Order: sequence, then C-alpha cells, then structure tokens
Amino acid sequence: MKIGRLLAVVACAALLAACASTPTPPEGADGAATAQTARRQDPLNTLSDKSALSSTSTINVDQGGLDWLRGPSNDIWDRIRRGFAMTDLEGTLVDDRTQWYAQRPEYMERMVGRSSRYLYHIVEELEQRKMPTELALLPFVESAFNPQAQSTAKAAGMWQFIPSTGKSYNLKQNMFRDERRDVLASTDAALDYLARLYDMFGDWHLALAAYNWGEGAVSRAIARNQARGLPTDYASLPMPNETRYYVPKLQAVKNIIANPAAYGVKLPEIPDHPYFVTVTTSRDIDVNLAAKLADMSVEEFKALNPSFNRPVILGASNPQILLPFDNAERFQYNLNTYRGGLSSWAAVTVDSRERVESLAARLNVDADTLREINSIPKGMRLKAGSTVMIPRSGRHDQDISATLADSAMLAMEPDLPDARRVVVRAGRRDTVTSVARRYGVSTGQVQSWNKLSGTKLVAGQSLVLMVPVRGAGAVRAARAERADRAERAERAERSEQASRKEPAGKAGKDARVVRVSAKGKSDGRQRVVVETSPRRGAKTPAVAKVSAKTTTKASAKGVKAR
Repeated sequence: MKIGRLLAVVACAALLAACASTPTPPEGADGAATAQTARRQDPLNTLSDKSALSSTSTINVDQGGLDWLRGPSNDIWDRIRRGFAMTDLEGTLVDDRTQWYAQRPEYMERMVGRSSRYLYHIVEELEQRKMPTELALLPFVESAFNPQAQSTAKAAGMWQFIPSTGKSYNLKQNMFRDERRDVLASTDAALDYLARLYDMFGDWHLALAAYNWGEGAVSRAIARNQARGLPTDYASLPMPNETRYYVPKLQAVKNIIANPAAYGVKLPEIPDHPYFVTVTTSRDIDVNLAAKLADMSVEEFKALNPSFNRPVILGASNPQILLPFDNAERFQYNLNTYRGGLSSWAAVTVDSRERVESLAARLNVDADTLREINSIPKGMRLKAGSTVMIPRSGRHDQDISATLADSAMLAMEPDLPDARRVVVRAGRRDTVTSVARRYGVSTGQVQSWNKLSGTKLVAGQSLVLMVPVRGAGAVRAARAERADRAERAERAERSEQASRKEPAGKAGKDARVVRVSAKGKSDGRQRVVVETSPRRGAKTPAVAKVSAKTTTKASAKGVKAR
C-alpha cells in the first residue's frame, strides 16, 4: 500500500466531506463493483480516487482505518499486549503448553503467518466491544488460524463453530456458502458468543471453558461443586482433558506473545493497519476468475474468502469479497472493464428422484463433471427438490436467483431402485470391502450408506446395506444372508452348549451331542465316549460314536466339538 496514494485519498475525503456529497457509482458493462473497509460502521467519507480507480468504482475508508496514518506505524503485537486484561492462569499445565509451543518454532511460524491476514480486524472488533485482546489469540488454539479447518465434530472455520451453534448465531450454511468459515461473519458471531458467556459466568476462564465444552456442561459442573462445598473456579472444576488444557493453551500463547525473547521465539512484524477491504459485486463470478482479476493466486484468494462452497460467487447473495487494498483496486478496475462472461455455472432443481446419468443426458452435460462439481458419490442419486450446478449453456445462461442462493439444497439417496434395506453385523475379520463383496455391492456404497471414511470394522458393528432384489447381485446377497443366518445360529448353539457345560466330541459341524459317558480301564486310564446324532438336514449317520483317550484327570469338558 503506497503512503502517497493514501494521503491523496485522505485529502480527497476531506474535500468530499466539506461538500457533504456521496457519489453513486454508475453500472459498468458487467455490473459495478463497490469496495469498503471490513469494519461494519458508518464510514468517515466516501472517496473517489480517479487516478487509481476506474470511474465506475468507489472505495469507503472509515476513521479507524486511517488512524495508523496519523502516528508512527506500530506493530500489531504491541497493540495486542496493551489490551491484555485477563487474569493470568498459572500451573504445570500452562508451563507444559508454553514449552510445547516454544519448542515448535516452525509450527508457530506457520500459525503466525496465517494470522497476519486477520489479526488487525479481530483486534479492531475487540477494542470496539471493550473486550480483552487475549481473545484475538484464541484462533491459535481453535484452528491454528486456518479458516478452512474442520474437526471430527463437524466444527468449521477459524473460530470452530459446530453447525447448530452457527445457526444460533445466524451463520448461513447452505449449498453455496458456509459462513462459519467467513472471516467477518464468524468473528462477529464468536465475539457475540464469548461476550454472552462472560455475562453468564462473570469470569473469562469459565467463559472460555464454556466456549469449548458447552455452557450447559460448565453450569452443571459448577452446580456439582457448589453442592459439595468446593470452589467453582476454572482450575477446581472436573472437566474433560480437552477443556482442561484449553485455557492453559491460550495462556501459553499469551506468554509467548507477551515476551517472545524469553522463549527464544522471534515474532515477524505485522503492521498495525488493515490487511484487507471488502469488495461487492451484483453479478455471479467464478472464484478462479475473481482471483485472476484481483491479480492473486487462487490459494491466497480462498484464504481470505473461504466461505464459498462452490466454484462460483453468487451476486444475488450480496457477497463480501475480501481483498488486500492494492488487489482490490486492480479487481475493481479489471471487473468494470472486463468484457467476457463472468460465470461458467448455472443451477437447476429436479422435481423428482433422478439419476445423475439421466439428468446429464437430459441437460446434455458430462455426468462425471456433474458428479465432481456437486460432490455426488457414485452409487447415489438425487432426491426430489435437489439443486445441482451445471455448466452454462443455451437456456441455462442466467445468474443464479436469490431464492436458490438462500435455500438451495442437495439431498441424495442410494441409486438402487430394486433394493431392500438389511442390517448386518460385522464379523471378527470383516472389513468394509469384505462385507461389500459378500453382498454384491461396492465398498463406496457401504461407506456412503453408513457414513464411514475408512474400511476398518469392529466385530459386531452394525451396517445398513441396500441389497439388490433382482439379478446376479440379488443371488449373491441371498447367499450371504443365508450364510450369515447359519453362522449366527451356530454361534448361538455353541453359546448354549457352553452355558450348560456340555462336552462334545469330534463329531463335526453336522452333529449334536446326545450322551457322554466314561468307561474305566485296568491301567487306571479311562475312555470318554461321546454319542451324537445328526443335526436336522445333515447327511451323517443317525448315531455316531466318537471316543478319545485321556488321563484320569481328564473330564468331558476337555473334549472339543462343533
């Protein structure tokens, strides 16, 4: 960002303020772009720097965004340190986590590098709300400042909202966008949530524990300690290990930021001024094209704009596109002078259940492309009311509507029209692959039906299968079911025998024990005789005698049988 250019912009702002006028940008050939700062408050003025921007664009800079120009350029770390307001937590867990971070300089370097894009905005929001700046370090603990992070509990974004909590704080989650990953929206929601938790518990350590563990869990833990006459501070509450280490991790990061030299850590300088501004457009635009017009790599563009779930940004949803200042200028100019098509994608909604292949044939598009762009696994078909993205062509050459932008959903079901649902239990040596092969279905289908990511199974694990009712697959499935039933019956009979402690001889799998007797001999040894009869349907003789020699200490239970 060039100081001379910004000073010229500031001078222009003063002139426009005196005139008390706000220019309205005319529409360009493909829709005008508007840029504004990330902070959502009334701007100081609306500027029009025609030497740097096209005549169809404006940029809004607020008072806070200009403060850094009026004094020495400080490092963001100094500003964060000045805002520390939480009581320090001490103890062995804090010492352990502080050393853990300090001994991993490469990991710290990666985290800090990612944080440089977002820290200024978070600190601005915290100061505006008069909240401790330690909270600006919380994404180090939650996600290592990775806005694309997703946990096994389906928490997403750098503030790690689970779906239900995200909805409670108005974070949109739909086919096209997940605001849990949006830098601006998720930061607002996280600080709202943390402020509410602090109001509830009156203590930042307990508020942070509730952010991780849940407010209900913390409330119950406090109530239990109160009933026992025990302290109710963070260190005194019984809690899961993850929560037990949660605040110590934040304190460890705070310790290192407060005095990096003491831990042998060198923090890179991060300027105390905005990293990005927001740009809006009223037209659909491909993510790759937006990055190109902004003269950015796709990776860097997505790091600032991780909430877009599809390769297109929908103009109907009033998107806020985050861009570094210089890149925002280039984006605005290039967008307003661009003469090609902005979006490669349209959307259609199916009225009834439909296979991907039939939809692709009907729309004259490639089936594999349809599956890939919409993340539809093979073996699945679309449910009625599902919306899918398709390449633009012919009659499907319009921007996606505001209705679809807000409410589009994609629902799938197994693509087996002649199938029935069965539940099976995995054997001791079973894997997803072996079960799939046994029932004549694919490994991917078994994983999809049961939401499995790997192929390992636990003995006795229940699996839902959609087995075919016609053709060769049905024959294989029927055989597998009969074999499974027979095996279960045999296991049940063995269990019954064991419970009655009935001995058995080497009579084979088609025999059942009828009588066990022992005959003594003159040499002090004895012979155990097991008489059996065939199981129903077996081809063995009606009665079979099996004898085994054993010592006098032997007993009938030492004789093995099926």
